[in-house]
Amino acid sequence: MTSLHDEGTGHAGRPGYDERPGFLVDAFPTIRRPDAGTVLIGEWDAGGPEGQRAVLDGVARAWAQTPLPAGFLSRVLLAGTDGRSVLNYAQWTSVAAHQEFVRTERTGLRERVAAALDGAGVADDPGPTRFRLHGSLLRDESPAPGCVVRVAFRTAGHGAARQLVDGLLDMFGGRQGGDGGIASHFHISEDGGQVVNYSEWTDAESHERIVGTALRDGGRVMDFIASVPGVEPQGFRRYTAPRGLVRA
Repeated sequence: MTSLHDEGTGHAGRPGYDERPGFLVDAFPTIRRPDAGTVLIGEWDAGGPEGQRAVLDGVARAWAQTPLPAGFLSRVLLAGTDGRSVLNYAQWTSVAAHQEFVRTERTGLRERVAAALDGAGVADDPGPTRFRLHGSLLRDESPAPGCVVRVAFRTAGHGAARQLVDGLLDMFGGRQGGDGGIASHFHISEDGGQVVNYSEWTDAESHERIVGTALRDGGRVMDFIASVPGVEPQGFRRYTAPRGLVRA
């Protein structure tokens, strides 16, 4: 995926978004923005660098051709450092605003997105899952992230999900740890069956170092996670190079 990374996060000369008044282009989303009432998170496996690029370009182009309602806050795609995965993160002011957009959208967005995924060889797309932000670990200063780490858990309902997230927030006193760590934002799915930690880092290497130290098996973080009934860790992926629109 070297060619993708070599382009950086700018959008000049790439298929997708032009300058759009009122929006930041190809920027990381602001996770704790107070007007975000619902979050949609999904992932695609594009099979390799060529498919990954096709998904990023095709989905970006599809959304660039779509009028956006007032309830739309962000839709950002992130490129996995594995060279094949794509993370889809979207924010809306409310569930009702998103549902109304889905009900009334008539420009062929769904068909264009489906065609982009099909052309990249992505099969059986289940669509994104709806989440709410439950809590965050933060630092006093928050530089712009250079890398996002998606950490996923399967949970046996809202009780297990809240016990996991609240326990981690208490363990760290609400403070993000780790050299290079910026923030960790814990999302719980609408049905209580999933937790996603959208974790922001200065770079991928900083997170890699933490995985080998504070997050190693047998440490207090992993021991706590293993102690919570109804929680199954699903691993993590690192993402960079945002593509999309964020309402300013």
